[in-house]
Amino acid sequence: EMEAKYTRKMQTLRDEMDLRRKTEIHELEERKNTQISELMGNHEGAFGAIKNYYNDITAKNLTLINLLKEQVEDMKKRETVLEKEKADVLLQNKELTEPLQEAQELVAELQKKLVHYDRDKEALMNCKAHLKVTQKELKDLQWEHEVLEQRFSKVQAERDELYQKFTKAIHEVQQKTGFKNLLLERKLQGLLSLLEQKEVELSEVFAASNLDPSALSLVSHKLEDVLNSKNATIQDLQLQLARVCKAHNDMLQTFEAKLTDFGIPLDNLGFQPLSFPFPGQ
Repeated sequence: EMEAKYTRKMQTLRDEMDLRRKTEIHELEERKNTQISELMGNHEGAFGAIKNYYNDITAKNLTLINLLKEQVEDMKKRETVLEKEKADVLLQNKELTEPLQEAQELVAELQKKLVHYDRDKEALMNCKAHLKVTQKELKDLQWEHEVLEQRFSKVQAERDELYQKFTKAIHEVQQKTGFKNLLLERKLQGLLSLLEQKEVELSEVFAASNLDPSALSLVSHKLEDVLNSKNATIQDLQLQLARVCKAHNDMLQTFEAKLTDFGIPLDNLGFQPLSFPFPGQ
């Protein structure tokens, strides 16, 4: 019974498993068929798209080929025309070779002349600029010349006036100085003569009057004081004479220097200025 029982269970299980297997196989086949259908549809769509793409490319290529053929024919025609034009141009070039050489030589010569022209033009501009500067300097110099001429005329007039004043002053100073020197010399000679006379008289008095030594000493001291006073007066007169002579000589030197500055020769004075020597010289 147990064997029959388990045999039935085994059979039942086997039937269930067969049914499940058949069911799964059926589902797998359906999914497979669905996928195959989808893949075939996709493949057909892709194939159609690729076919259309390549058909378009082929059509475009055919159009491009036809266009290129037409362009090639046009290029051939144009090449023929260009060859003909080339032959004509070569012939013209051959005919123009000699004039071209002449033109090139002329251009080279003109370029040389152009270089010299530019150089001469630049030199001319520099000369014009220098001329303007020189003209301005000339105008300035002319103006300065006129100013200097006016100043020279004025200075010349001042020089003539100064010359006349100096000449007059020289005459006056010479007259005054000569007169004053003559008075001082005469006064000095008079004082010296008076001094000699007084000394002689004093000697005679001393000889005539037999004075005692003390009185003689007193009189001698007084006489020495008088002599010292007279000597001091003589020295003062000599100093005054020396100062007057020096002032006269300084004035002569200044006058000669002024004449030299104004370009007047000393010979034009018409006389020789007298330079007084200092006392004792």
